[in-house]
Amino acid sequence: MAGKLNKKQIKVLETLDRRVNMCREFMNDWLLFNQILSAYPSPGVNKAQLENQFLKIKSKLAREHNVLKEQLAADYAIDANTMNIVSGATNLESVYAQSDVSVKKLQGEWHRAFISINETLGAIEDKKARAEAGEKIYIEPTIMAGGPAKGGGGGAGVSDGTKKLLQVVATLVVIGLIIAFVPPVRDYFLDGFRQLGLIEVKPVN
Repeated sequence: MAGKLNKKQIKVLETLDRRVNMCREFMNDWLLFNQILSAYPSPGVNKAQLENQFLKIKSKLAREHNVLKEQLAADYAIDANTMNIVSGATNLESVYAQSDVSVKKLQGEWHRAFISINETLGAIEDKKARAEAGEKIYIEPTIMAGGPAKGGGGGAGVSDGTKKLLQVVATLVVIGLIIAFVPPVRDYFLDGFRQLGLIEVKPVN
């Protein structure tokens, strides 16, 4: 039982418990996604309301998936096509405007994704049960849990935008130095500026 575990094992167990809950919530929302999708062609349904619910569950799944993939780390084994299904189903009307073959294909893809979500959940629940029994379980650290940032190295990283800006500044500095200290280059640029009317050479009295 958890009461007999050391602090490190308890922390691992807490992490696994959090992962189980996150994965279970994602699976429940995946089921709701299909329920709304399947209800749309039924006679007498409020299609406008279903469309609204469909957009909300799509948005929720997208948010959950981003966090889930980050948090599960090596335990993440959900079908790679899962979020393509969500993004590809723009709205219910467009889904059912397709051929029956396309709709059945979508349902088949949803089912494969559901199996992968269920298998992922089962694997984490198995790890959790083994951890509760006292087995030492290794948990791969994640960025959100304070693990190392992708790309290696510690400390605060420099964003790509900042790197590009620094490269441009450095290049401009080098060009400026060349213009200032290499006479032929300086004269070339000055002549060009004069021809463009960007500088005016005043006669010396």
